[in-house]
Amino acid sequence: MTDSSVPGDSVDVAFVGRANIDLTIHVPHRARPGRTAIGSPLTASAGGKSLNQAIAAARHGGRATLIANVGADTWGHQITTALTGAGVDTRHVQLVPDATTAAAIIEVTPDGESYITLALSPATELTTDDIHRATAGLGTEAVIVQLDLPPEPVTTLLNHRRAPIIIGNLVPHPDLNPTMLTEVDVLVVNQHEAAAILRTTAGNPLDAAVALQRLGPRTVVVTAGPSGAAYTHPHGSGTVPAPAVPVVDTTGAGDAFLGCLALDLARHTPVSDAITTAVHAGSHTVGHSGAHTPTRRIP
Repeated sequence: MTDSSVPGDSVDVAFVGRANIDLTIHVPHRARPGRTAIGSPLTASAGGKSLNQAIAAARHGGRATLIANVGADTWGHQITTALTGAGVDTRHVQLVPDATTAAAIIEVTPDGESYITLALSPATELTTDDIHRATAGLGTEAVIVQLDLPPEPVTTLLNHRRAPIIIGNLVPHPDLNPTMLTEVDVLVVNQHEAAAILRTTAGNPLDAAVALQRLGPRTVVVTAGPSGAAYTHPHGSGTVPAPAVPVVDTTGAGDAFLGCLALDLARHTPVSDAITTAVHAGSHTVGHSGAHTPTRRIP
C-alpha cells in the first residue's frame, strides 16, 4: 500500500473502482478489416474512470481518495506517482504483488472521438475484504462507486453506507441485484449507458433520467456529450446545455464531469448548480488532447 498524500483519514469524496494505464494512439481512421492504420507514437498515462474522477476532484480543490488495486509493476508505480502528483490520497491504492496492471487501448480519431478497449487484470479487481479494509474508519461526505465492478464488493459498499451521499456510475454488473439501485442516492450515466440499462435505444436524456429514477435512485443524471446533461431528483428535473467548444479528444470528459459533480454535491451545492459546473468542466476537457495525467511516450 502506498503512502498517503493527505493527513488524516477524512476526505471530501472517495472514489471506488479501477485504475489502469491508458495506451493512446491518434489515428487518421480506424483500421478496416485486413488493412493497417498508421497512427501517432504510442503514449502511456495513468487512467481508468475512478482514477480520472479522483484527479478531477483534486484539481478542483477537493480532498479525494481512490480505492483501487494495481499491479506492483512499472505501470502500477506510474499510476501511484501520477495520483500523488495530482494531490490524490493514495493510502487505499494497493500494489498487488505478481499482478499485471490493467490497460486501456485508446484510439482517437480526427473528430476527437475515442474508441476504448479495456484489458482487465482479474488479480487487481477489488474484493469485499478490500472494501471493508479501505472504508473502516474512513470519513467522507460522498462515495462514488463503479457499478460494473464485481457484484460482491459493490453490494458490500452499498449495504454498509459510509457516507451521506452514495453515487453510482456506469452500467451495473449483470450479476448485481437490481434492488441495489435503491441504495444509490445519485446515478450518473451517459446516454448510451442509460439505453443499455433500460434495454432500449438512446433517446431523450431527460426521458431516460425519469425512467432510470423509477429503478430506485433518488437522483439521476444522464450526460449527453455536446448536448450537456439532463437530471431528475425529488424536487424537480431539467436540462443543462453544454458550451460550444472545439472537440480535440473526448477521452475523460465524462470523468471530469463526475469528479467535479461529486465534489460539489459533497459540499452541499444544489444539484442544478453542481451539474452546470460539471458540464463546463467536461466541456473544457474535450478541448484538450489526452487525459489530465502526465503521459509517457513509448518508443
